[in-house]
Amino acid sequence: MTRASFEVNHLQDLDAVSDFLLQWKEPYKVMAFYGPMGAGKTTLIKNLCRRMGVTDEVNSPTFSIVNEYLTIEGESVYHFDFYRINKIEEAYDIGYENYFYGGSCCLIEWPEKISQLLPDLHVKIEITPSTSSEQRIIVCSLMDLANS
Repeated sequence: MTRASFEVNHLQDLDAVSDFLLQWKEPYKVMAFYGPMGAGKTTLIKNLCRRMGVTDEVNSPTFSIVNEYLTIEGESVYHFDFYRINKIEEAYDIGYENYFYGGSCCLIEWPEKISQLLPDLHVKIEITPSTSSEQRIIVCSLMDLANS
């Protein structure tokens, strides 16, 4: 497993995190964002989408569960928010496997709700707020569950 850690003190610091994550986009198409409510998961995803060339407005799909965005190259990026699901069957109902294994980038908020469904190869992003309201520690790890 490969790991990198970032100290983020300002929003502009997220560019470095996003650029780093983009290096891992192949073959790690699924990125799972962990952190408490208000940690900045959606803010980092917005930045990452901007760096990928997404031109659509990026918002957390809290009620729809999944949003699709298009990049300037016409590639689909899927943004999931599993906070409101109550049963794993709800992920089956939206056809999670078509997204996770379909070859497009998938950005997942609240992945702990569907942890058993995550692909063996994925990126784990842990966001930990500090005592300062803006400071965050972001740890990015390459996960290979088949070989761990």
